[in-house]
Amino acid sequence: MSQSTKVEKVDYYEFLGIQRDCNDQELKTAYRRLAMQYHPDRNPNNPSAEEKFKQASEAYQVLSDPQKRAIYDRYGHAGLNGQGASGFEGFSSADIGDIFGDFFGEMFNMGGSRRGSRAQRGRDVQFDLRMEFEEAVFGKQTEVHIRRAEVCADCHGTGAASGRGPVSCHQCGGRGQVRYQQGFFSIARTCSVCNGSGQVITDPCPMCKGDGRVERQHVVTVNVPAGVEDGTRIRYQGEGDSGRFGGPNGDLYVVLSVAAHEFFERDGNDLHCVVFVSFPQIALGAEIEVATLEGKTMLKIPEGTPTGKEFRIRGKGVPHLNSHGRGDMIVQVVVQTPRKLSKAQRELIHQLGESMQIENSPASRTLMSKMRDLFN
Repeated sequence: MSQSTKVEKVDYYEFLGIQRDCNDQELKTAYRRLAMQYHPDRNPNNPSAEEKFKQASEAYQVLSDPQKRAIYDRYGHAGLNGQGASGFEGFSSADIGDIFGDFFGEMFNMGGSRRGSRAQRGRDVQFDLRMEFEEAVFGKQTEVHIRRAEVCADCHGTGAASGRGPVSCHQCGGRGQVRYQQGFFSIARTCSVCNGSGQVITDPCPMCKGDGRVERQHVVTVNVPAGVEDGTRIRYQGEGDSGRFGGPNGDLYVVLSVAAHEFFERDGNDLHCVVFVSFPQIALGAEIEVATLEGKTMLKIPEGTPTGKEFRIRGKGVPHLNSHGRGDMIVQVVVQTPRKLSKAQRELIHQLGESMQIENSPASRTLMSKMRDLFN
C-alpha cells in the first residue's frame, strides 16, 4: 500500500510571533519585522532566509484576508484546501515604503498623551476532544464542558466592592502612560501600576478578588463537520473567558484527536484497506463481499488477478471538508496462504502442482522492480 508524504505547514500565528486575537496593525507590524529580517536582498548568501521570507508573506496573505483568516482559525491548514495561501507573491500587500514608513513612529511616541483603555479581551480556552474514526469521517454533534472566567455577579465586572468604583491611578495621573524625556525624543511607556488603564481598584470585590470575573463551568454544543482530520482546530468565537471591564470575550478552540481505525487507513480523502482472498478466488475470478464504513459492498475480482492488486471503489471514502463529494476506498487483495490443510485438500493441491509446472529460475530485474512497486 502506497503512503503519501505530507509536508508540515507552520502555524501562521506562531511563525509571525503574534496572538490569535491580534488586530490588523499588530499583524502588519509582525509581518514588516520578519520581511525586513529575512528579505533576500539583505541575506544574499542565506537560502533559509528566503524560505522564511516566503513563509512570512504566505502567512500575511492569509491572515490579512478576513474570510481566509476565519477559515484558517476554524479549521487550520486543512480548511483552506488550496484557497488560502498561494505562496510568495512579493510585496503586493506591503511595499518597501510601507515597511519603513512608520518605523520611527512605532519606536517613539512623539504625539500627545494617550489614555489607555481599561477594557481587556478575555483569554482563549482550548478543549481537546477525542473522536472515533467514524465520527471524524461523518461528523457529529456533542457537548463539551469547560471551565471559563465569567463576569462576577456581585460587582458586575467592575472588580470593586459594591457601591465603590475604581479611582484614578496615582502613578500616571489617569493617563495610562508614563512619559520620559530622552534628549530630543519624548518616549511614552505603559504605566506599570494600572497596566495602561489609568485606573486602579483600592477596595476589591471579595467574591472575585478584584478581577471582575469568577470561574464557572460552561457547556458548549460542538458541531464537528464531516471529513475533519486529526489535529483539526475548530474555533467558537466568544466562548472563551469573559473580557475584563467590558472587553470582548476570548474564543474557544476545540482541538480534535482522532483515533486510528482497526482496518482502514486514511490518506487525504481516500481510505485504504487490505482484504485477504484465496488462490482459487484470484485465479478463477470471484465476487466477494468487503466491508466499508457504511456496511457491506460487493467487489468483483477478475480471473487471473495477481496478489497485491488494488481496486478502487468510488465514493466510499471520506467526505470532502466544506465541499461536495467524497474520496474513494482502495482495496488491496492479498492471497492468504493456508497454514493447515486436510488430506483431501493436500491431494487436490498436489494434483494442481503436477499440472502447473513452473521453471524456478531467477526473475528478471524488470519483473522484480514491478513486484517491488506492487507491494510497496
